[in-house]
Amino acid sequence: MEGSARTALAELPATRRALLVTLRKRGEARAEELAAALGVTVSAVRQQLATLEAADLVAHRDERPGPGRPRRTYLLGSAAEALFPKAYGELTVELLSYVDDEDPALVQRVFERRRDARVARVAARLAPLEDFDARVAELARSLDEDGYLADFCRDDDGTYRLTEHNCAILAVAQRYGHACASEISFLRELLPEADVKRVGHILAGSHACVYELRLRDGAGAPA
Repeated sequence: MEGSARTALAELPATRRALLVTLRKRGEARAEELAAALGVTVSAVRQQLATLEAADLVAHRDERPGPGRPRRTYLLGSAAEALFPKAYGELTVELLSYVDDEDPALVQRVFERRRDARVARVAARLAPLEDFDARVAELARSLDEDGYLADFCRDDDGTYRLTEHNCAILAVAQRYGHACASEISFLRELLPEADVKRVGHILAGSHACVYELRLRDGAGAPA
């Protein structure tokens, strides 16, 4: 994720990239200030800002300190945050390594608590749903919202395949097997009416983590 963010920023046209970096450093700036910083015309800056604003990479606010036209200031838009690299995964691994040094058993309990919190949150979304197809769809939607790029399909034999195209905690999973064990346990707790089997694993070289969900004979939604 962090590498792709850096790539996305690097692949932007030079002027747009420079505008975003300048706004990141300054916090906010007027078009005239940006033009002076980049050594281009104000007209060129405004043209690029319009394109960036349409993509939600730049936003603006207007102030009217007195009579006349409002003063427009530009700042980064909400979508721009993802373009700048983060080190959350590395930080998490570092902190977990310190915990592991002090008390290895505590790391296991940390992953169990994370799983329990996720189960409780998603179980509340699944509770009103009786149809298994709807439950799997809502589960996939929840995983997708958490950054796993998840979707599902139903095979002709009635087996469901839940696919996570992205590992949202890859850096942690590469260091701690607890993460992957916690993930399949999470799915099994949420779908007790089904047999859950991992048939594709990113850490084993697959392009995605794939889970086979098979509704047990005579099973329906849990009470």
